[in-house]
Amino acid sequence: MGHGHHHHRHDDHEHDHGHTSTAPLPAAFDPSVPDDALNPEQQSRRSLLRRAGLLGAGLTAGSVLGTTAATPAYAATNGRRTGGFLWLAGDHHIHTQYSSDGKYRVVDQVRQGARHGMDWLVITDHGSATHAKIGVDKVNPDIRAARDAYEDTLVFQGLEWNIPGAEHGTVFVHPGRNEVSVLKQFETDYDGSVKNASDSTPANEALAVAGLAFLGDQVRRRKVRDALMLANHPARRGVDSPHEIRAWRDATDPGLQIAVGFEGAPGHQAAGLPAPLGMARARGIYDNSPGANSFAGYPLESYRTWGGFDWMTATVGGLWDSLLAEGKPWWITANSDSHQVYADTAVRGPGGDFNTDGRYQDPVYGGRIDITQGDYWPGQYSRTHVGADGFSYAAVMDGIRAGRVWVDHGQLISGLDVRVSGGSRWATLGGALHVKKGAAVTLSVDVALAGGPNWAGFTPTLARVDVIRGDVTGPVSDQDTFTAPTAKVVKSYDIDKTAGTVRLTYELGRVDRPLYVRLRGTDGNRSGVGPMGAAVDPAGPAIDVLGDADPWRDLWFYSNPVWVLPS
Repeated sequence: MGHGHHHHRHDDHEHDHGHTSTAPLPAAFDPSVPDDALNPEQQSRRSLLRRAGLLGAGLTAGSVLGTTAATPAYAATNGRRTGGFLWLAGDHHIHTQYSSDGKYRVVDQVRQGARHGMDWLVITDHGSATHAKIGVDKVNPDIRAARDAYEDTLVFQGLEWNIPGAEHGTVFVHPGRNEVSVLKQFETDYDGSVKNASDSTPANEALAVAGLAFLGDQVRRRKVRDALMLANHPARRGVDSPHEIRAWRDATDPGLQIAVGFEGAPGHQAAGLPAPLGMARARGIYDNSPGANSFAGYPLESYRTWGGFDWMTATVGGLWDSLLAEGKPWWITANSDSHQVYADTAVRGPGGDFNTDGRYQDPVYGGRIDITQGDYWPGQYSRTHVGADGFSYAAVMDGIRAGRVWVDHGQLISGLDVRVSGGSRWATLGGALHVKKGAAVTLSVDVALAGGPNWAGFTPTLARVDVIRGDVTGPVSDQDTFTAPTAKVVKSYDIDKTAGTVRLTYELGRVDRPLYVRLRGTDGNRSGVGPMGAAVDPAGPAIDVLGDADPWRDLWFYSNPVWVLPS
């Protein structure tokens, strides 16, 4: 069950999970807990943290990047805190036996996530008539049991929303007595599959916006403490148009934004493994072509991944940059989308009926290793790192909404610390630095390199880090804009170390107009000129080859942006 000092209550939404200043650390993080007091999962977590350089002499709870006292972990965006953030790795897109194409029990996914270093997870079974009627209720006791069994892993209940008129999205809420009823009503009233509202029509697009407004209303009415939505695999079928993404972002008051971002990199990464090792499809199963509901403006290359990342994120000067250039928050994440795991031996148990039961029977041993599947366990390959004020559900949700997020594949790096400073102020990921016009501004980055082997058995080597900069040009008149002409790679750093921490410094100069900066890094195995040309991105991720895209041989990390706003 785990070290006894760390407990959660999940039965009462008034119980304040957000008092993070006094919330205990997970036992694996807590140096006061001896190794022999940890259960096997916690011992595994502590070993992973030590290998990554995230535990050691002099490390405190507020600074989980393995740096010296002279290299502080940078804290809140206003610079008032001195402790730094607890960087919690997680996955917001996970399926179980309550999905029509799933297989595993909730506890299987949570156990594997804990084994692979996940601090938080969101169970997101597919929205459907069956799930809305049965599954959303039935999965909750399994989630609550997993919370109790794995008390050092935060387990959210959510669902994969069939966004009316568009693709899929993760929707999840803060645990509490109304988590089931709010998700059930949301799914019943606003799911595209349940409501037969999948086509790209104005009425269906309006239904999606209404669904987000409903979630915002549930938070305002204190039915649930918080709710978030993240769009999943946004470019996979070309049906998430730029104006829809902007409409989701702007559907609720900026002070309570529900839709906060999209997957910078999709799950299903093992699907690109070539034959005879794997299913020889595409990373993310991005092997589609335009359809009747696709946005006509997207080029054919948008239907492919680039270095495992979605085209909207991977294109410097593309759709993500066009959103950031408006000066409004929109963040990226990465996750497993775990349904059926590559090289697993489990199959669905016999008997039962999904439509009647709302679930499949518990999985059983199938007698062979299945290499025809394209997924990884949570944390096995993709990770979303959230800068949290403490170990709690509220702190994770707050960190995601604030954009304190960076993502990586294959444990390319162990930690990332970013500060943009000017005058006597500074800001970190997702934040905005307010300075006087003409102030000199500096970007400082600490990268903790890989501290040990990943699941594939090798220690990744970071070859290069890129700084990407763009002007903030304000709201667009055309809501279907998906380019940002000023965004470009302004500096690249070749990395010549293989262990420890690397400090990078870039002078932004005397800033006289609003801008943002974001970071990207690579193992250097595959690169190519970006879609906007060599002057914009001379060595970005290359488009992935259908049928021959080994995800372990092409690793990247991406950060969310920091804005600089002179006045």
